[in-house]
Amino acid sequence: MLNQKTALALPWMSRVSTLFKATGPGILMAAAAIGASHLVASTRAGAEFGWQLAWLILLVNIVKYPFFAAGARYTAATDESLLHGYHKQGRGYLMLFTGLNVIAAIASTAGVCMLTAAMLTQFIPLSIDVLALIVLVSSLALLIFGHYKLLDKMTKIIMLALTLTTLVAVALAFNRHTGFGASDVAESPWQWAYVGFLVAMMGWMPAPIEVSTWNSLWLIEKRKTQTVTAKQAIFDFNLGYVTTALLAIVFLALGALVMHGSGERFSDSGAVFASQLITLYSQVMGNESRYLIGIVAFLCIFSTTVTVIDGYSRTLDMGWRLLTNKPAQRSHLTAMMLAISALGLLLILFFKGPLLPLLEFVMILAFMTTVIFAWLNYRLMTSKSLDAKHRYGPVMVGLSWVGLLYLTGFAGLFIYWYLAK
Repeated sequence: MLNQKTALALPWMSRVSTLFKATGPGILMAAAAIGASHLVASTRAGAEFGWQLAWLILLVNIVKYPFFAAGARYTAATDESLLHGYHKQGRGYLMLFTGLNVIAAIASTAGVCMLTAAMLTQFIPLSIDVLALIVLVSSLALLIFGHYKLLDKMTKIIMLALTLTTLVAVALAFNRHTGFGASDVAESPWQWAYVGFLVAMMGWMPAPIEVSTWNSLWLIEKRKTQTVTAKQAIFDFNLGYVTTALLAIVFLALGALVMHGSGERFSDSGAVFASQLITLYSQVMGNESRYLIGIVAFLCIFSTTVTVIDGYSRTLDMGWRLLTNKPAQRSHLTAMMLAISALGLLLILFFKGPLLPLLEFVMILAFMTTVIFAWLNYRLMTSKSLDAKHRYGPVMVGLSWVGLLYLTGFAGLFIYWYLAK
């Protein structure tokens, strides 16, 4: 009987193993997402406004879904990247994407690198500028010498560790009824003064939409070493996307349960912010866990930095090759990584230390370009150049229009708010 049970279990275990091996691009996307948008924006939203913004975080994830899903669906159907699709639509569309992507690449690299350096200040007593340089050099070494395979394996382990740690921390916070916000009247985020914060939070929630092109390119890279079916590719994307959405609420819960109502606010200083974030965990998991939490949080943000450099470099390299009709060369990709990192470091030096203003600037920039990136993906996934069975159906088309109207409306509101203040 035991042998029969074992025999019956083997096919199921084999399917799970095959599915896990096929995952990668979606998990990498999640690693890129669970950085500033979660550790900073979600946690800060919970700390300052309690649970009031939970529904908005879920809504943003829902309305952005069709635009992110385009990366996995288009590549799974055509075995080409989204950038090839833009190029087929017309050279001008790819030029528009690439031009905006250059700006986003520099700003995002600076933002996540500075956050990583801030985490590192908890272990190494050096300035954030110096630590940012160390982070960039380490990231480049991992990408240049480790390539996609190492990035794929490393990310899965780090993501699992951070997810489990955060879930445990939130469960303990619920169990101990930690926090002050339950009995206090929370300040409303629906005030004119907070429009900038709301737009910044939504800009990287769950991530900038151009990350869909990374997912597309990572899927192509994954298919070079193993077979990944269209069904597996879409499952991998959905797994990563749903994980990022749920963890956004989990991070909000941590801020709401532990910090909300205490009168404390996150500091603009990178080093102080990192200490405050680690303290959130240690208050419910015990002070002895402080260094463990610090290491896990650092590794999470470090993996975000690595994936951001890799993702933007791949998209810019591919865009340049398609526009110039040049063959693929590893040296070109490496040069792109070096250029993005160097320009990102210059932006960090320009901001001279304050972390939250830099991250808010990057997130707002991401939101303002989101409408264009979303429109490009929608146009591609409803184009007649794509086989009819792979195009978006009525549900996805409807959700896409809701998303486009939502994103355009908030972008217009932010412009009016910025000019009026």
